[in-house]
Amino acid sequence: MLPQSLKGTLLLGLTGLVMACSLSVALIASHRYSASLHATLAAEGERLAHGLALQVADPILINDLVTLQKTLDRQMSSRGDIVYLLVVRDGRVLAHTFEEGVPEELITANAPAQDGRPSQKELVAAHGPTLIDLAWPVFEGRAGVLRLGLSESQNAAQIARLLSEIGLFTLLILLLAVGGGLYFVRRLTRPLAELVDAASRVEPERMAMAVAVPEQAELAALAVSFNGMVARLGEAMRDLEGKRRELQTKTIELEEAHGRMSTSCEIMRGVSAIGELSGVARYLIRRLRGIMPCGEMSFLVFDSRRDALYRAGERDFLALRAPETTAQAEAALQGLPRPTRHAVPLLAPPLVPPDMDFSHGQGIAPLRQEGELIGALVTACAPGCACDLDEADMISLILGQVAGTIRRAVRHEEERELLRPVTEQSQGCCGLVGKDQRMQTVYRLIEDVAPTDATVLILGESGTGKEMAARALHERSLRHAGPFVVINCSAYPETLLESELFGFERGAFTGAVRARPGRFEQADGGTVFLDEIGEISPSAQVKLLRVLQTQEVERLGGNGSRKVDVRVVAATNRDLAEEVRRGSFREDLYYRLSVIPLTLPPLRERRGDIPLLARHFLSMQALRSGREVTAFSSEAMRILLAHSWPGNVRELENSVEHALVLAKGDRIEAEDLPGTVRDAEAVLQAGSPAAPQGERLRDNERQLVLDALRAAGGNKKEAARRLGISRSTLYAKIERHGIGTAEIAAPSSRS
Repeated sequence: MLPQSLKGTLLLGLTGLVMACSLSVALIASHRYSASLHATLAAEGERLAHGLALQVADPILINDLVTLQKTLDRQMSSRGDIVYLLVVRDGRVLAHTFEEGVPEELITANAPAQDGRPSQKELVAAHGPTLIDLAWPVFEGRAGVLRLGLSESQNAAQIARLLSEIGLFTLLILLLAVGGGLYFVRRLTRPLAELVDAASRVEPERMAMAVAVPEQAELAALAVSFNGMVARLGEAMRDLEGKRRELQTKTIELEEAHGRMSTSCEIMRGVSAIGELSGVARYLIRRLRGIMPCGEMSFLVFDSRRDALYRAGERDFLALRAPETTAQAEAALQGLPRPTRHAVPLLAPPLVPPDMDFSHGQGIAPLRQEGELIGALVTACAPGCACDLDEADMISLILGQVAGTIRRAVRHEEERELLRPVTEQSQGCCGLVGKDQRMQTVYRLIEDVAPTDATVLILGESGTGKEMAARALHERSLRHAGPFVVINCSAYPETLLESELFGFERGAFTGAVRARPGRFEQADGGTVFLDEIGEISPSAQVKLLRVLQTQEVERLGGNGSRKVDVRVVAATNRDLAEEVRRGSFREDLYYRLSVIPLTLPPLRERRGDIPLLARHFLSMQALRSGREVTAFSSEAMRILLAHSWPGNVRELENSVEHALVLAKGDRIEAEDLPGTVRDAEAVLQAGSPAAPQGERLRDNERQLVLDALRAAGGNKKEAARRLGISRSTLYAKIERHGIGTAEIAAPSSRS
């Protein structure tokens, strides 16, 4: 209910002001006091957790759960504000202070941060006060996590006492303020009440005359002043209305300008983060299409010497290096001061992509930096297109702001072209990719051997790229114009391999209705690549040896020999020297094939090439599939680097293709990688064996650590000194191998 008098309003306002100020002071004081108490309690909890973590580290590492429990109970009884203590390791509670067991939801309620730092959370109990829960990693997390719960009940009691005291003071101040305010309000409102009473007795139409009585001259002056004020207020209101409308128009213009500037700044930030000219063009086209809804768009950009052009669209990127083409583009664009639309196209292929449809007109927006023409944006107008002048000005503004970034991208593209021959030479050879020193040795050997006709035996595990190395030998040889015939020796049964290699005459066997030349004859003048050479039968080995010695083949069912001019490159993932020792492979054929042995290292031995190969495969497959996935996240690359890659380069290529199919954004995330790669990384982190040889190595390490501990009488510092490692490393090995105190105390079984 509204107050009926000025006096009531003033008293009510005074009361409200006093109460609001007192309430504000109470809230601020209680909040600051509560925050101070909370911070003090949290700091005390961190101090307790840190000290207790140091005490429980040794009992946890030596699996002394009794000492651990006693330590927790002793700490629990020494402080009244500790609600609970527990130690969790690998999801298992080692010790706790709960009488009826640890609540399941409490175990997962808090955990240290991913970088190993302690974590602090506030928990609300079902029937109790708020708790501060600390998750403190013990021994950097390798000995588990210490969970400490502190009660804030004492803090709540202190805050309640503070609020009650503030309430009493507020009540006292309110009584004093209301009493004093009532006295002064009465003195203040008495003259005004008399003035209101006199004004109420005067008729409205005679207010000036009635108020202007000699006894009440102040009222007459007040009435005249009020009437003049109303007149002036009316004029001011009319002026204000006009100014309001003008201001509203200006505000709309400013909002539009602000929107254009925000869009422009956002585009500038996005463009600045892209280094390649093709990427800059694709990003700008996507953003500009939202401003001016045209059809296809393409950029034309001059290089720094103005003797070449770069044509960059959403799906293509082309360098035009013909001087006459560059001159034609410069002549056409030089006279355009601002964005224009042409019914007849001003620019034609190759200055624009041949698939752009200019049947509804061609739009051209010149691109200038500090007044110098550096290129243009070419658009294919859509049906019914009516380009707005404001949109064209917006396009010009954005292009002017990003011109410097485009010029920087052009210089980057020129530098890449200058460095491309050196980079390609150091990072690959004829399809082989890698900058590892062993791969550089392979490249040099290919360069040296390729021009000769020497027989090459390529050794390496499956998936290391043996066929690509053979193809590189062929392409760098003098026979590169001839055929390159691949024969997978393991793909044919023994009865068909010889006919496949050497051919057959008509009637040589059932089904031989016509003569057919073999692969050696098909490769005449070129190179034969015998993949998996270790799989061929002894009879085929004899005939292959004769071909290598005489350069002649004899078809099955034939009587004469045929001369062939071929170079033989063989490959195997077997140890042929061991096969020779066992008698399953001919020694003379082995030495005939192994004139030049070339060994391709497995991918796990050249991990530095994994990022290079992964980005290479991603670039190729993204281009093939039309996806705009350009990078790997740091977590995904870490998993790729940690994997052992038993399938070598082929497995990596398939894994990248799998991740590209599942990728949702513009980069490969860890969850996009195949499960086998992620599971193998998890197994490696857990220390699980990956091979029998790995089991033996781990067993030997465990025994060495155990012997050192026994020799040192259980003294871990002395054992670490004997092993030549740090004490923290020794603790990690004890934990990984599960070495307990009882096992250390047991006598060694070794002599």
